[in-house]
Amino acid sequence: MNVIYIALAVLAADQAVKFYIAGHFAVGESLPVAENIFHITYVLNAGAAFGILEGNRWLFLAVALVALVLVWVERRFFLEGDRLRCLGAGLFIGGAVGNCIDRFRQGAVIDFLDFRIWPVFNIADMAICVGVGAIIWGLYRQEYREKKEKKN
Repeated sequence: MNVIYIALAVLAADQAVKFYIAGHFAVGESLPVAENIFHITYVLNAGAAFGILEGNRWLFLAVALVALVLVWVERRFFLEGDRLRCLGAGLFIGGAVGNCIDRFRQGAVIDFLDFRIWPVFNIADMAICVGVGAIIWGLYRQEYREKKEKKN
């Protein structure tokens, strides 16, 4: 499983959908897909998750870049790890770069997935969360296997 291909696929999907949303919706405009359940809503989020720490564009860019550098420094861990860690790293990298592009270009991230019971988010956000979860789960599985091997 190639981490770069996964990252590029996430990045391409994220940026393509954001480009479409920005070109076809006005900020704040919402299109119900399933009334009161799921809407496509164009939001510019200048903060982190849930809009916290709004207006700290350079801090968010710096944190993302540090995280990406750490992934690069530890690339052997991800590249030589199991499929789950590779998948997680690719998802994380693609999502982080996607949101960095938005923050660098316009100072805010384009969010559009609106489930009405949760703050509006985007593909990059999903990729980051699932990617980190996959990395953690992969680490847990590795530790479990190593403990099991030591017992035998």
